[in-house]
Amino acid sequence: MSPVPSRRRLLPFVLAAALAVPLVQAVGSATPAAAAGELLSQNRPVTVSSTESAAFPGSAAVDGDAGTRWSSGFADPQWIQVDLGATATIDEVRLSWEAAYGRAFTVQVSGDASSWSTVYSTTTSAGGDQVLPVTGTGRYVRLHLTTRATQYGYSLWEFQVFGTVDGGGPDPGQGGLLSYRKPATASTFQDDGACGGCTPDKATDLDPATRWATSSTDGWVDPGWITVDLGATATIDTVVLQWDPAYAVSYELQVSDDNATWRTVHSTTEGGGFKETVSVSGTGRYVRMYGTERSNGYGYSLWEFQVYGTGGAPTPPPPAPPAPDFDRLVWSDEFNGPNGATPDPAKWTPETGPGVNNELQYYTDNENARMDGAGNLVIQARREVTPGSACPPDPNSGGSTTCQYTSGRITTAGKFETTYGRVEARIKVSSTPGLWPAFWMLGANFFDGVPWPASGEIDIMEHIGREPNLVHSTLHAPAYFGAGGEGAALDLGEPANAAFHVFAVEWDAEHLTFFVDGNPFHTVDRDTLEQTRGPWVFDHPFFLILNNAVGGDWPGPPGPGTVLPQDMLIDYVRVYR
Repeated sequence: MSPVPSRRRLLPFVLAAALAVPLVQAVGSATPAAAAGELLSQNRPVTVSSTESAAFPGSAAVDGDAGTRWSSGFADPQWIQVDLGATATIDEVRLSWEAAYGRAFTVQVSGDASSWSTVYSTTTSAGGDQVLPVTGTGRYVRLHLTTRATQYGYSLWEFQVFGTVDGGGPDPGQGGLLSYRKPATASTFQDDGACGGCTPDKATDLDPATRWATSSTDGWVDPGWITVDLGATATIDTVVLQWDPAYAVSYELQVSDDNATWRTVHSTTEGGGFKETVSVSGTGRYVRMYGTERSNGYGYSLWEFQVYGTGGAPTPPPPAPPAPDFDRLVWSDEFNGPNGATPDPAKWTPETGPGVNNELQYYTDNENARMDGAGNLVIQARREVTPGSACPPDPNSGGSTTCQYTSGRITTAGKFETTYGRVEARIKVSSTPGLWPAFWMLGANFFDGVPWPASGEIDIMEHIGREPNLVHSTLHAPAYFGAGGEGAALDLGEPANAAFHVFAVEWDAEHLTFFVDGNPFHTVDRDTLEQTRGPWVFDHPFFLILNNAVGGDWPGPPGPGTVLPQDMLIDYVRVYR
């Protein structure tokens, strides 16, 4: 087996504009002149490399409060990154340093939080208040800090980004999310086998896999409404509605001071469902979606009802997971054990028992998952012709075997999980009619009681034997799953089992891009997905799974052309983050 190679990014990105890189530090000023553009960074989502403690979070650097600050760990390098929410032309960055300042740093911009371009660089910063004129275009702005001026970390009172959002208008939601975990009420709500606990609070919890729906017994009527109490008077600039297929064709967005007298700030008779981002202008403590015409014979249902603006009594939402670094190896298994060794128990757990999806195999306790001594893990699917230890005894038949087929399935659940990153494996798949090998990930909240598909599923590679040349990559979520999952197939131009291939996904908060042998063949864009299919449920930890299934709903059962046993060979699995 080859050692871990040096890594380089495989997916090129094209910058929106050429970026000038000033190499001279700007002159600081305690009272800087007004920037050409608007302040875009205040109360926007922030990620950081580290914090000194919970008392100094990254969000404190963009809250507009000169008395709060972000402070990093005491090491080099460090970074702080702000998501402006939309692509912007950036003309100025202002830094207000505490005594622990950065002597050398760069300011970088990115359209995807992955590929960065430098728009400012210095090695002679003197701290204090700095005004940095820059020229660049991007959604994300990062301060990349490489040399500390003190033995402590880096500490910023404020990190401000100025510019103009592309399209000329203000950035929707710029004022901050006001509705998170705020009390919600509705005309009715559903709580039955089709939608258990679909209460109004589910639309304000920032969980894209839970929803509010009107009652199936008396709520599938017009009008239907949901109201959120912001806790205090607020100036509202944006409302985001992430609809289930039961959406409103006609509705009004209304505000109120007392939850009784309502003022309409938006009205439409052409609602299109999925994700609607509506710019509004209004003031009030209460915000209501008042639906007057349903899209179908069901009621009204929202995955998310988000209100943005200023004021209110907001509850800070949880911080976003840090953006991944696709070049930093954080976990791997090279499967270099001796011949016959089982997978490393510190990394993998065998799942035993019958399969799902009408699969026919019994998954054994690593009886079917062994090293071959040549640097590969072998997961073998086979037909059991005589009773043996691989199959459980049937107490009702004198101890004879209860399974016709056996195979292996191993997972990293409880041992390794990742949110975002590059996840890849070099695999030579098994292939014969009735077989279904796969390399995939499942949301770790599945073991916290979140059922599939609400937990989310990322299928990096699936192959079914009746399509010998094809491999598939697919996403599953509450609004798109099973045969309706969001995915694509790739024709390898030869049988999939003819050679090893590297199957990978690069995953961050905005995209999932699937690769075979370094070539990207399918990208799922978050905004497009939310506006055409449904919620994105991929911002939490997932664990890894390898299995070699027999039968099932998709490939169908083995038949006359099936050849068994079949070996799925895995050279390595690696995660970069």
